[in-house]
Amino acid sequence: MVYRILFLSKISGAWDGIQKTFRREILPILADLRLAIALLLIIAGFSISGTVIEQGQSIAFYQENYPESPALFGFLTWKFIVLLGLDRVYGTWWFLSILILFGSSLTACTFTRQLPALKAARRWKFYDKPKQFEKLALSAEIETGSLNYSEKLEQILQQRRYKIFKEGDKLYARKGIIGKIGPIIVHASMLIILAGSIVGTLTGFMAQEIVPSGNTFEITNLVTAGPFAKWQFPKDFSVKVNRFWIDYLPDGNIDQFYSDLSVLDKTGEEVDRQTIYVNKPLKYGGVTMYQADWAIAGVRVRINKSPVLQLPMAQLDTGGRGRIWGTWIPTKPDFSEGVSLLATDLQGTLLVYDPKGQLTSTVRAGMSTEVNGVTLFVDELIGKTGLQIKSDPGIPLVYLGFGLLMVSVLMSYASHSQIWGLKNGDKIYLGGKTNRAKVTFEREVLEILDSLSDSPDTKDLAATGSGSLASQN
Repeated sequence: MVYRILFLSKISGAWDGIQKTFRREILPILADLRLAIALLLIIAGFSISGTVIEQGQSIAFYQENYPESPALFGFLTWKFIVLLGLDRVYGTWWFLSILILFGSSLTACTFTRQLPALKAARRWKFYDKPKQFEKLALSAEIETGSLNYSEKLEQILQQRRYKIFKEGDKLYARKGIIGKIGPIIVHASMLIILAGSIVGTLTGFMAQEIVPSGNTFEITNLVTAGPFAKWQFPKDFSVKVNRFWIDYLPDGNIDQFYSDLSVLDKTGEEVDRQTIYVNKPLKYGGVTMYQADWAIAGVRVRINKSPVLQLPMAQLDTGGRGRIWGTWIPTKPDFSEGVSLLATDLQGTLLVYDPKGQLTSTVRAGMSTEVNGVTLFVDELIGKTGLQIKSDPGIPLVYLGFGLLMVSVLMSYASHSQIWGLKNGDKIYLGGKTNRAKVTFEREVLEILDSLSDSPDTKDLAATGSGSLASQN
């Protein structure tokens, strides 16, 4: 039993030592404004790099665009990018560590600086000696004569929305305490934004699917995913692309992409159906599906009186000079001869080439043409939709944080103004200070004094500190 007590005593002593070390050495460093600014600049710098350097691409992409010779800026190569994780900045352990450290700094600053400042601002202390007013930025001495200036001053301050505390001949008034609350909410909102970013990075994912019209798919082609993304990964529904189409402008340019999507449960029953287009996604089960791309999946043709043949079309390499899809169509039963069919969009003219690569004919969907002694009917071009699928559980937190941040920044601009009053014999001493908008506060004090000076009994209005008041007689 004695050994157990000694063991617990040692643990308690060690814990007390850790707490003292944290309070005396670590906490002041975390609460240092310079550290918070440095971390914020580091976060901004790496966020810029994540915007400039393409994220989540393949190694081949970085090898092609960031070769070792010549290296961009003399050092930026694909090896450097992959080694530091600049190809996935926002999900790296070191970026998350910086966010956590920045959040810890904000928290420490809030508890060691902002909350004590608010607590101090909510306390009030009456001034009971005339000498105390000399330390204020603005002060004045007023001869009262036979007038009751104390009640009049209280009435004027109430009209200016001051909260008044009174004890005998002593008075304290304040307004703008919300200006002291604003910085605390600024810190809280930034912590909420950081929390949302971390939650989204750890549990969110992004996928891309290219699906032909009429096909059903489940989300499988992940591009990026957090270590805990399986918690958000949809397992109880699939999506059917009922139809994909494109609206074109009169000059042939694309106007808008459309995908008619149905969400199916495990039994295949439709639980939701929406037509999406650019900037109008489908949201279901915590997943958002965006219209992002398109392609030509295939073509339905008939040769003479044959049944409808559905042939796939592949995208051809044009060296970056446009998008072209092509397929080969047999014109003889033994496949000894055929023609190539090329298309650039879902509405334009299809080009027919013979085996020698010569353009022999053109045809549009729903029409026919004569090639190699047969009649080729082109019934339909089949498009496929490119969907970008995202899940980010941290977005509500980020939106909440930004909303609070905008409100709290406005709150922070409110001036915390304080006014003291003391009646000593036939004199009233008046003084005040504020934390911002000092010129406006000086004018307000002058207006208060003007309101008090309805009679010629006001004698000496003096200024001390950084403020100034004109004398009135």
